[in-house]
Amino acid sequence: MINSILKSAIRPAIRLLPDEAMIKLQYRYHFGRKLNLSQPKTFNEKLQWLKLYDRKPEYTVYVDKYAVRKHVAETIGEKYLIPLIGVYDDVDDINWQVLPEQFVLKCTHGSGFNIICRDKAKLDIVASKRKLKRWMRQNLFWYGREWAYKNVKPRIICEKYMADESGMQLKDYKIYCFGGKPKLITVIYNMSDSRRGNLYDLQWNYIDVSFQLPNDPNVNIKRPEKLEEMLELAEKLAKGFYQLRVDLYYVNGSIFFGEMTLYDCSGYLKFNPEEFDELLGSWIKLPDEALSD
Repeated sequence: MINSILKSAIRPAIRLLPDEAMIKLQYRYHFGRKLNLSQPKTFNEKLQWLKLYDRKPEYTVYVDKYAVRKHVAETIGEKYLIPLIGVYDDVDDINWQVLPEQFVLKCTHGSGFNIICRDKAKLDIVASKRKLKRWMRQNLFWYGREWAYKNVKPRIICEKYMADESGMQLKDYKIYCFGGKPKLITVIYNMSDSRRGNLYDLQWNYIDVSFQLPNDPNVNIKRPEKLEEMLELAEKLAKGFYQLRVDLYYVNGSIFFGEMTLYDCSGYLKFNPEEFDELLGSWIKLPDEALSD
């Protein structure tokens, strides 16, 4: 009870902190060292710089899971979009009775705000509505000061349920692009269990590095037959960005867009080995004038 009261009292005060001060505090909390904004070197440091100083209005569209669909359709084609069942401004607008037996609900303004329904007969609709209403009240900006999320309109989309050859889940192919060019691919698997992430280069050679999630060298993930097309699509979407993570799905020979991520884990990724943080940082080329004191 006391902790809850303290958190309620502290939260409004934290929001009064300027973005730079808050980001510096968070960085020190996560890494135990001072954030270098004048001469950032690592991937995490440069993501903090981008959160503060790379603020293009269109970024709000790119992180909005509904609004980005138009951009994706215009950039790479509508066929790469997961079929849309509905879009809702309010949880109470959802007609659960008419939804198919399988579907996915996503809040458009957040990360991980998803309800995956594989069998509507087993879905706890009351609990799902409660969860969605809680998510709809949240603004992701205040957690990591990821500027692009600040003005995203909270909505809910319902998409077609998709599964790969396993029949139970999708693998998430996260393509890391630097200066508009793909460089690395992380494959997230065990989506419905204890998630894992294996890292590959563009030739599909396994790289024994973990970040965000544990990896497993004993898990052999098959190279997607349309890997080259996936990389081409990621490059088109990443054009003009200092860095961008493009998430794609590969389902029975078809490629589908997942999301565009500007600030992976809000720039607080823990790399193992740690040197990989600096390697990825060297691939982000920030403007020279921004790196002076």
